[in-house]
Amino acid sequence: MADISVNLNMVFDEDTFEARIERAAETDATAVGTYGKGPEELRDLVPVARDHGLAFGYASSLVGPINDPDRTEQTVQEIHDAVALADELGIELLNVSPGADLQGVSDVKQFAACTAVLREGTRVAEEAGITLLLEPLNTAVDHPGTWLVESGRAFDLVTAVDHPNLGVLFDIYHQQITEGNVTQLLTENLDAIAHVHVADVPGRHEPGTGELAYERILPELLEAGYDGYIGCEFTPVGGPRAAVSNVAEMIEND
Repeated sequence: MADISVNLNMVFDEDTFEARIERAAETDATAVGTYGKGPEELRDLVPVARDHGLAFGYASSLVGPINDPDRTEQTVQEIHDAVALADELGIELLNVSPGADLQGVSDVKQFAACTAVLREGTRVAEEAGITLLLEPLNTAVDHPGTWLVESGRAFDLVTAVDHPNLGVLFDIYHQQITEGNVTQLLTENLDAIAHVHVADVPGRHEPGTGELAYERILPELLEAGYDGYIGCEFTPVGGPRAAVSNVAEMIEND
Protein backbone atom coordinates (compact mmCIF):
# COMPACT_ATOMS: atom_id res chain seq x y z
CA MET A 1 0.00 0.00 0.00
CA ALA A 2 1.46 3.33 -1.06
CA ASP A 3 1.32 6.47 1.04
CA ILE A 4 0.37 9.91 -0.25
CA SER A 5 2.70 12.90 -0.25
CA VAL A 6 1.56 16.41 -1.15
CA ASN A 7 3.66 19.09 -2.78
CA LEU A 8 3.43 22.22 -0.66
CA ASN A 9 4.24 24.55 -3.55
CA MET A 10 1.39 23.48 -5.79
CA VAL A 11 -1.44 21.89 -3.80
CA PHE A 12 -1.65 24.83 -1.42
CA ASP A 13 -0.51 28.04 -3.08
CA GLU A 14 -2.04 30.88 -1.09
CA ASP A 15 -0.77 30.40 2.49
CA THR A 16 2.55 30.54 4.27
CA PHE A 17 4.39 27.23 4.06
CA GLU A 18 3.77 26.64 7.76
CA ALA A 19 0.04 27.04 7.15
CA ARG A 20 0.25 24.77 4.12
CA ILE A 21 1.75 22.04 6.29
CA GLU A 22 -1.13 22.42 8.75
CA ARG A 23 -3.61 22.11 5.89
CA ALA A 24 -1.77 19.09 4.49
CA ALA A 25 -2.14 17.37 7.86
CA GLU A 26 -5.92 17.64 7.42
CA THR A 27 -5.82 15.57 4.22
CA ASP A 28 -5.11 11.87 3.64
CA ALA A 29 -1.42 12.59 3.16
CA THR A 30 1.26 11.12 5.41
CA ALA A 31 4.11 13.21 3.97
CA VAL A 32 4.89 16.51 2.29
CA GLY A 33 7.47 17.66 -0.22
CA THR A 34 8.69 20.90 -1.70
CA TYR A 35 10.98 22.58 -4.20
CA GLY A 36 12.76 25.91 -4.22
CA LYS A 37 13.57 25.92 -0.51
CA GLY A 38 17.10 26.35 0.77
CA PRO A 39 18.71 24.72 3.81
CA GLU A 40 17.60 27.28 6.40
CA GLU A 41 14.02 27.28 5.16
CA LEU A 42 13.95 23.50 5.30
CA ARG A 43 15.35 23.55 8.82
CA ASP A 44 12.36 25.71 9.76
CA LEU A 45 9.74 23.68 7.90
CA VAL A 46 10.68 20.08 8.66
CA PRO A 47 10.02 20.37 12.43
CA VAL A 48 6.63 21.92 11.64
CA ALA A 49 5.75 18.93 9.49
CA ARG A 50 6.93 16.56 12.18
CA ASP A 51 4.81 18.36 14.78
CA HIS A 52 1.79 17.73 12.55
CA GLY A 53 2.58 14.04 12.19
CA LEU A 54 3.90 14.32 8.63
CA ALA A 55 7.11 12.98 7.17
CA PHE A 56 9.11 15.27 4.92
CA GLY A 57 9.35 12.89 2.02
CA TYR A 58 10.88 14.91 -0.77
CA ALA A 59 12.99 17.97 -1.51
CA SER A 60 14.28 19.46 -4.73
CA SER A 61 16.34 22.49 -5.85
CA LEU A 62 19.32 21.76 -3.58
CA VAL A 63 21.61 20.49 -6.34
CA GLY A 64 22.55 22.16 -9.62
CA PRO A 65 22.47 20.48 -13.04
CA ILE A 66 24.32 17.18 -12.99
CA ASN A 67 24.80 17.02 -16.78
CA ASP A 68 27.37 19.85 -17.02
CA PRO A 69 30.91 18.43 -17.42
CA ASP A 70 32.40 21.78 -16.38
CA ARG A 71 30.87 21.73 -12.91
CA THR A 72 31.20 18.07 -11.92
CA GLU A 73 33.22 18.75 -8.78
CA GLN A 74 30.85 21.53 -7.71
CA THR A 75 27.81 19.33 -8.28
CA VAL A 76 29.31 16.46 -6.31
CA GLN A 77 29.89 18.85 -3.41
CA GLU A 78 26.31 20.08 -3.69
CA ILE A 79 25.10 16.48 -3.42
CA HIS A 80 27.32 15.92 -0.39
CA ASP A 81 25.83 19.02 1.25
CA ALA A 82 22.25 18.12 0.29
CA VAL A 83 22.61 14.56 1.59
CA ALA A 84 24.07 15.84 4.86
CA LEU A 85 21.11 18.21 5.22
CA ALA A 86 18.59 15.50 4.37
CA ASP A 87 20.23 13.16 6.87
CA GLU A 88 20.09 15.87 9.54
CA LEU A 89 16.41 16.61 8.89
CA GLY A 90 15.10 13.16 8.00
CA ILE A 91 14.22 13.96 4.38
CA GLU A 92 13.91 10.69 2.49
CA LEU A 93 14.20 11.61 -1.20
CA LEU A 94 16.34 14.20 -3.01
CA ASN A 95 15.80 15.32 -6.58
CA VAL A 96 19.20 15.70 -8.29
CA SER A 97 18.08 15.95 -11.91
CA PRO A 98 19.98 17.31 -14.93
CA GLY A 99 19.30 20.80 -16.20
CA ALA A 100 19.12 22.36 -19.65
CA ASP A 101 20.46 20.60 -22.73
CA LEU A 102 23.88 22.23 -23.11
CA GLN A 103 24.58 23.74 -26.49
CA GLY A 104 27.89 22.58 -27.92
CA VAL A 105 28.17 19.65 -25.48
CA SER A 106 27.42 16.24 -26.94
CA ASP A 107 24.74 14.00 -25.53
CA VAL A 108 27.42 11.42 -24.74
CA LYS A 109 29.38 13.91 -22.64
CA GLN A 110 26.28 15.06 -20.77
CA PHE A 111 25.33 11.45 -20.03
CA ALA A 112 28.88 10.75 -18.84
CA ALA A 113 28.81 13.81 -16.56
CA CYS A 114 25.58 12.55 -15.01
CA THR A 115 26.95 9.08 -14.35
CA ALA A 116 30.19 10.45 -12.84
CA VAL A 117 28.30 12.70 -10.47
CA LEU A 118 25.75 10.06 -9.54
CA ARG A 119 28.32 7.34 -8.83
CA GLU A 120 29.89 9.58 -6.21
CA GLY A 121 26.52 10.90 -5.03
CA THR A 122 25.03 7.47 -4.44
CA ARG A 123 28.01 6.52 -2.30
CA VAL A 124 27.25 9.25 0.21
CA ALA A 125 23.50 8.75 -0.17
CA GLU A 126 23.88 5.09 0.76
CA GLU A 127 25.71 6.00 3.96
CA ALA A 128 22.80 8.27 4.95
CA GLY A 129 20.01 5.96 3.76
CA ILE A 130 18.71 8.56 1.28
CA THR A 131 17.52 7.97 -2.29
CA LEU A 132 18.54 10.28 -5.13
CA LEU A 133 15.98 10.93 -7.86
CA LEU A 134 16.15 11.65 -11.59
CA GLU A 135 13.04 13.30 -13.04
CA PRO A 136 12.37 13.47 -16.79
CA LEU A 137 10.44 16.64 -17.67
CA ASN A 138 8.30 17.59 -20.64
CA THR A 139 9.62 20.19 -23.05
CA ALA A 140 6.36 20.83 -24.92
CA VAL A 141 4.58 22.72 -22.13
CA ASP A 142 6.59 23.33 -18.98
CA HIS A 143 10.34 22.90 -19.42
CA PRO A 144 11.55 23.81 -22.92
CA GLY A 145 15.20 23.00 -23.46
CA THR A 146 15.65 20.55 -20.61
CA TRP A 147 18.05 17.65 -21.23
CA LEU A 148 16.31 14.73 -19.51
CA VAL A 149 12.99 14.25 -21.28
CA GLU A 150 12.25 10.60 -22.03
CA SER A 151 11.79 8.08 -19.25
CA GLY A 152 13.97 5.62 -21.16
CA ARG A 153 16.96 7.92 -20.82
CA ALA A 154 16.37 8.17 -17.07
CA PHE A 155 16.16 4.38 -16.84
CA ASP A 156 19.42 4.17 -18.82
CA LEU A 157 21.13 6.41 -16.27
CA VAL A 158 19.87 4.27 -13.40
CA THR A 159 21.18 1.17 -15.16
CA ALA A 160 24.55 2.80 -15.86
CA VAL A 161 25.05 3.87 -12.24
CA ASP A 162 23.63 0.61 -10.91
CA HIS A 163 23.06 1.62 -7.30
CA PRO A 164 20.01 1.00 -5.06
CA ASN A 165 20.08 4.58 -3.75
CA LEU A 166 19.27 6.00 -7.19
CA GLY A 167 15.87 5.87 -8.85
CA VAL A 168 13.59 7.61 -11.29
CA LEU A 169 10.98 10.12 -10.23
CA PHE A 170 8.27 9.21 -12.72
CA ASP A 171 5.96 12.19 -13.08
CA ILE A 172 2.91 10.85 -14.90
CA TYR A 173 1.89 14.32 -16.05
CA HIS A 174 5.24 15.00 -17.71
CA GLN A 175 5.48 11.59 -19.33
CA GLN A 176 1.93 11.63 -20.67
CA ILE A 177 2.82 14.82 -22.52
CA THR A 178 6.20 13.49 -23.67
CA GLU A 179 5.50 9.90 -24.62
CA GLY A 180 2.20 8.48 -23.33
CA ASN A 181 1.89 4.75 -22.59
CA VAL A 182 2.40 5.61 -18.93
CA THR A 183 0.86 2.49 -17.37
CA GLN A 184 3.18 0.14 -19.25
CA LEU A 185 6.21 2.35 -18.65
CA LEU A 186 5.45 2.35 -14.93
CA THR A 187 4.66 -1.31 -14.43
CA GLU A 188 7.53 -2.61 -16.59
CA ASN A 189 10.19 -0.46 -14.91
CA LEU A 190 9.33 -0.68 -11.21
CA ASP A 191 12.85 -1.72 -10.26
CA ALA A 192 14.10 1.68 -11.44
CA ILE A 193 11.26 3.85 -10.09
CA ALA A 194 11.60 5.32 -6.60
CA HIS A 195 8.92 8.02 -6.57
CA VAL A 196 5.78 8.88 -8.55
CA HIS A 197 4.08 12.23 -9.10
CA VAL A 198 0.49 12.58 -10.27
CA ALA A 199 -1.38 15.35 -12.11
CA ASP A 200 -3.80 15.23 -15.01
CA VAL A 201 -3.37 16.36 -18.60
CA PRO A 202 -4.07 19.00 -19.78
CA GLY A 203 -3.86 21.68 -17.10
CA ARG A 204 -1.82 19.91 -14.42
CA HIS A 205 -4.81 19.71 -12.13
CA GLU A 206 -5.85 16.79 -9.92
CA PRO A 207 -6.52 13.30 -11.28
CA GLY A 208 -10.00 13.08 -12.74
CA THR A 209 -9.93 16.49 -14.43
CA GLY A 210 -8.26 15.48 -17.69
CA GLU A 211 -7.61 12.67 -20.13
CA LEU A 212 -5.69 10.22 -17.92
CA ALA A 213 -7.56 7.21 -16.49
CA TYR A 214 -5.99 7.44 -13.03
CA GLU A 215 -8.68 5.18 -11.60
CA ARG A 216 -6.99 2.44 -13.65
CA ILE A 217 -3.38 3.64 -13.69
CA LEU A 218 -2.86 3.85 -9.93
CA PRO A 219 -4.40 0.46 -9.01
CA GLU A 220 -2.35 -1.21 -11.75
CA LEU A 221 0.79 0.50 -10.46
CA LEU A 222 0.16 -0.78 -6.93
CA GLU A 223 -0.83 -4.23 -8.12
CA ALA A 224 2.50 -4.44 -9.93
CA GLY A 225 4.26 -3.89 -6.59
CA TYR A 226 4.94 -0.18 -6.24
CA ASP A 227 5.03 0.83 -2.57
CA GLY A 228 6.62 4.29 -2.63
CA TYR A 229 4.87 7.62 -2.28
CA ILE A 230 2.16 8.79 -4.62
CA GLY A 231 3.15 12.44 -4.79
CA CYS A 232 0.36 14.95 -5.44
CA GLU A 233 2.02 17.63 -7.54
CA PHE A 234 -0.91 19.47 -9.06
CA THR A 235 -2.91 22.67 -8.78
CA PRO A 236 -6.38 21.57 -7.64
CA VAL A 237 -9.53 23.07 -9.09
CA GLY A 238 -11.90 21.30 -6.73
CA GLY A 239 -10.23 22.14 -3.41
CA PRO A 240 -7.05 20.57 -1.96
CA ARG A 241 -8.67 18.26 0.57
CA ALA A 242 -11.13 16.80 -1.94
CA ALA A 243 -8.41 16.42 -4.56
CA VAL A 244 -6.09 14.51 -2.23
CA SER A 245 -8.99 12.40 -0.92
CA ASN A 246 -9.83 11.42 -4.47
CA VAL A 247 -6.28 10.15 -4.99
CA ALA A 248 -6.51 8.24 -1.71
CA GLU A 249 -9.71 6.54 -2.85
CA MET A 250 -8.06 5.45 -6.08
CA ILE A 251 -5.21 3.72 -4.29
CA GLU A 252 -7.40 2.32 -1.52
CA ASN A 253 -9.50 0.59 -4.16
CA ASP A 254 -6.48 -1.34 -5.41
